Amino acid sequence: MQREFQVYKGLQRPLVYRGFKGKFIYWGVGALLAGLVLGAVTMALVNMWLGLIVLIAAVGGGLVFIAAKQKQGLHPKARAQGIFIHQPNFKRLHHYARKTNI
Repeated sequence: MQREFQVYKGLQRPLVYRGFKGKFIYWGVGALLAGLVLGAVTMALVNMWLGLIVLIAAVGGGLVFIAAKQKQGLHPKARAQGIFIHQPNFKRLHHYARKTNI
């Protein structure tokens, strides 16, 4: 008697958190941390209000940039432009054609 089991098909899907998928989650966390550090340094060195503006601009700009990059997909789709010439190796070709006498 054969048993049938249901297979969970979502194992190969990327992790999704609040609209960000896969590697872009880490990019988003990095943008948040970088904005916080940049804003805190600006608050400490220059002015509290300027630091707040820098913090909001850095975090918002980083998240907008990441959302725009995410629309291009999880994996790069670069195609090489140009003509590629592969040089043949005739020394190996001769080696395989050689016969030995027994």
